[in-house]
Amino acid sequence: MTAARRRVIMRRRVLAATAVLAVVAALIVLVGQGLGSGSAVHGRNPRSRNPLGEGLWRGSDPSVLPGPVLIADRDNNRLLEVSPRGAVLWRFPEPGDLAPGQSFELPDDAFYSPDGREIVATQEDDFVISVVDVAHRRIVFRYGHPGVPGSEPGYLHNPDDAMLTPGGAILSADIKNCRLVVIRPPAQHVTQQLGETGNCTHELGVSYGSPNGAFPMSDGDTVVTEINGDWIDILKPDGSPVTDTNPPGFSYPSDTNEVRPGVFLSVDYTNPGAIETFTATGRLLWRYEPTGAGALDQPSLALPLPNGDVLANDDKNDRVIVIDPHTNRIVWQYGHTHEPGSRPGYLANPDGVDLAPPHSLTMRFAHSLQAP
Repeated sequence: MTAARRRVIMRRRVLAATAVLAVVAALIVLVGQGLGSGSAVHGRNPRSRNPLGEGLWRGSDPSVLPGPVLIADRDNNRLLEVSPRGAVLWRFPEPGDLAPGQSFELPDDAFYSPDGREIVATQEDDFVISVVDVAHRRIVFRYGHPGVPGSEPGYLHNPDDAMLTPGGAILSADIKNCRLVVIRPPAQHVTQQLGETGNCTHELGVSYGSPNGAFPMSDGDTVVTEINGDWIDILKPDGSPVTDTNPPGFSYPSDTNEVRPGVFLSVDYTNPGAIETFTATGRLLWRYEPTGAGALDQPSLALPLPNGDVLANDDKNDRVIVIDPHTNRIVWQYGHTHEPGSRPGYLANPDGVDLAPPHSLTMRFAHSLQAP
């Protein structure tokens, strides 16, 4: 065999080997992306995870969030602050954070204080409200008796969505006592109450049908959500009534809040669940209600983002998501759908969200947030 012939054969072998390696590499990429399985964020496989964060699905766009997200990770008994890229920035409690004999169980909602130094967490099914000092990692105030419901001074029965006002008062819905309460730490009694304890019918300005949220509005009013009868009420700063309406098409309205003057955002805590915006007269503007594998499962809170997207906790799907209302597609997701867990990237029945300062809900309404 001539030298020229040997060179030709060697080149062919090199080219063949290169082709084989290219095919193997392509197969590895396809397998790593989970080709052909699962549902999708933006049409992509949710099990193909974003390498930037353990809990982000591939296809998540960190730029849709203005900053970190605070998550009340209910069944893991913890609060998490997660970056848009899926990194856990802060966690409570860590070992040593709780005093001897102290517990922190079942946090279902958590919101930053207007100065960003504290977080007020409602532990609905543990019947307490806790105020956490963020920097010092300590519970600095607690109202209620863990594990013991009641209506007498010092007791609550399923408190929900507590807000700290710039003046230091706590405004909270007390669901099963059918009242709104104002507590002024360090006092261990209710200093102001709206509604009649135990009267769970809807009568505007008189009684509340299992209220599960009282959120600030930009003009100083408060929007209250009532489970019984699918109602929202608008109250003046002194607690007197303005008007009421029904979120359209809901069976279990939850945590209605203001998007902009005259427009409200609420969720239907059902399966399949829904998220919608509507006017003060109950006219539907937008509704997100996917079916099938992408259905919401008992979402309990949605908040508007500065870019017009919607942040929501999809409780029983074990995830927090961002939805683009223009496309009705999920553009960001933290947590693994229907896979509860406590390992990095996992959630277990997340029941509340807030944006970290300076984009938090109470900072957004600091100029108007007050207790009756």
